[in-house]
Amino acid sequence: MAWEWPSVHPEAWKFAAVPAALALVFFLSGWSIVAWPMVALTVFICAFFRDPKRASPAGEGLILSPADGLVSQIMTVELPRQLVGEGGLAAGTAMRISIFMSVFDVHINRAPIAGTVTKMAYVPGAFLNADLDKASEENERQYFLIEGADGTKVGFTQIAGLVARRIVGFVREGSIVGTGQRVGLIRFGSRVDVFLPEGYAPNVVKGQRAVAGETVIAVRGAAPARPGPRQ
Repeated sequence: MAWEWPSVHPEAWKFAAVPAALALVFFLSGWSIVAWPMVALTVFICAFFRDPKRASPAGEGLILSPADGLVSQIMTVELPRQLVGEGGLAAGTAMRISIFMSVFDVHINRAPIAGTVTKMAYVPGAFLNADLDKASEENERQYFLIEGADGTKVGFTQIAGLVARRIVGFVREGSIVGTGQRVGLIRFGSRVDVFLPEGYAPNVVKGQRAVAGETVIAVRGAAPARPGPRQ
């Protein structure tokens, strides 16, 4: 897909407005030495909230990365209680793929499969380093469960980090989402955990970079993928 200058998500403007206004005031006052750091901060905020278009692979039995970042963990864990129970996943264990987002990564999160958002659960918590394993249980987080047309259920979690202080959702329970559709963002550094359904195997390795809405992180079978439409 040809590169395009990414748009900036509207969430950026309320954060960028203050340093941008201060930069203007300082320039008009002749204090350029103070104004330039404000310009740099404004540019950084806009870059953080960048929202590039993505071309999602099309094919059955694919789970896409919901986040840009580094694959930091691939391990078998107990499913979180927020995703199990009536209408959710069966209690037990599942393979978890964790993707760590630094402040330099795109922070728009996307749906790993197409389907219906059948369950969401927000849990307030601490703001530990999101790269720590205990962040999955102690940090502020938002759980999602998406059920595909074939009955496949994929759970994933937005986890706030050391710098991240706010999880923002774009969908609600009952929303119908397409593969790679934007579902939310986490401000300023964080992590996303994806719980693989039975019969799916990781298609990434620890230390690999993932791209939200494009990188196939798990597969059921080995059918080749083809580029899908931009989103």
